[in-house]
This record gives sequence, structure tokens and C-alpha cells, in this order.
Amino acid sequence: MKAGNSYFSSSNPIKGVYGDFIVTPKDKKEVLFYRLSILSCGLFFSLGLVQWFTNGSSQIWIYFAGLGISLGLGLKWIHIYLRPLHQALIFFWAVGCIGLGIVSYHFGLTNLIYGLKENPKWVFLVGPLFVSLTGIGFKEFFCFRRIEAIGITIFIPIVFIGHLTELTDEKFTFALLVLSALFLLILGIRKFDLPAEADIGDKSVFDFLESQRKLNTPDIETS
Repeated sequence: MKAGNSYFSSSNPIKGVYGDFIVTPKDKKEVLFYRLSILSCGLFFSLGLVQWFTNGSSQIWIYFAGLGISLGLGLKWIHIYLRPLHQALIFFWAVGCIGLGIVSYHFGLTNLIYGLKENPKWVFLVGPLFVSLTGIGFKEFFCFRRIEAIGITIFIPIVFIGHLTELTDEKFTFALLVLSALFLLILGIRKFDLPAEADIGDKSVFDFLESQRKLNTPDIETS
């Protein structure tokens, strides 16, 4: 029984840049939730495209919503050293979710994809959602040099730029979306091959940056 729960046991002391640290069971649970969120993003993305290809786009909004929720949860549990970058990704996610709601209300849930396809400029409203997804892909490549992360970081921007400028046709756009979804799914699956400590990073750096942030934040005097 103990061996089965070893994943969630505290690690041995790990030497960091600014001192030793321990990866706690809470840290490991957050990593598991993050990985499940990324895997869910890949599943919703892929299944949505399968639905689109086989039965049309009328029910795509379900997978869009699932992707947005999974992405938001992933951003909640992701570990990024730079707090402003983390906040920026959350900001783009929130703006994209609001934009998705506006587009869904304007065109109707069952006409979501048709509306975006026929009116490229409306993509600006949902684009920030995929900016945050691209940011996660960039983070994964920067930290782990995963080839599939490059696919997400490069192909998704090409899809949106090509559609906005109308330089790419529907088949090319769909093909790149399929590749992006597959790369994201592969990334989500391969995340589980890594030890939890890899996704946590150097906690001593987090602690150092947090202490510096507190030092640079003036105290609010109360009377």
C-alpha cells in the first residue's frame, strides 16, 4: 500500500540555486492536476476536430467549452518562475473566454465555427484563449525541449494569422489544427513520463522571487 502511494510522498531534500527544498505531497498533487488538465485540453481539441470532420460543426461549442475549462485549470496549477508571465497567460485566457462568450451569443452556439469561418475578424475575440495555450506550449519547450511543444507554439499562431489575413484556405487551416491537436495530445500523454519534481522546478527560485516581490511591495499603512 505504501508503494502505491509513493508518488505522493515528500521528496528527499533537493539542492536548488538558493538553497535546499523539498517537493511536498501537495506539490505533487498540483503537478498531477496540471498534467490531467493538459491531457484534457488535447482530448477536447482532438475530439472537437473529429466531431467537426464527421458530423459538422454544430456541436463544436461543447469541445470549445471543455478546452477553455481545462486550459484554465492548467493555468491554475502550472509552475512558472516569472509571476508576470503567469498572470499574463491567465489574463489572455480570461479575455479569450469572454470573447468566446460574445461570439457564441452573437452567432449562436451551433453556428460558432461557421461564424468564425465566414467572419475572420471575429477571431480576434477568441484568439487570446489560444495565445495562452501557445504560451503553455512555449513554456513546455523552454523547460523540457519537447518537439511536440514546438508544434503547438508554431502551428497555432500560423492558423490564426493565416485565417485573419485570408492567406490560407480551409483545408490548410484544418490540417494545421489537426496537427496542433495531435501535438497537444502527445504532449499531454508524455507529461506523465516525467517525475513530478521536473514540473515543480526549483522551489528555491520561487521562494527567492516571492521574497523579492514582498520586499519591493510597500506596506499599506492603516490608521
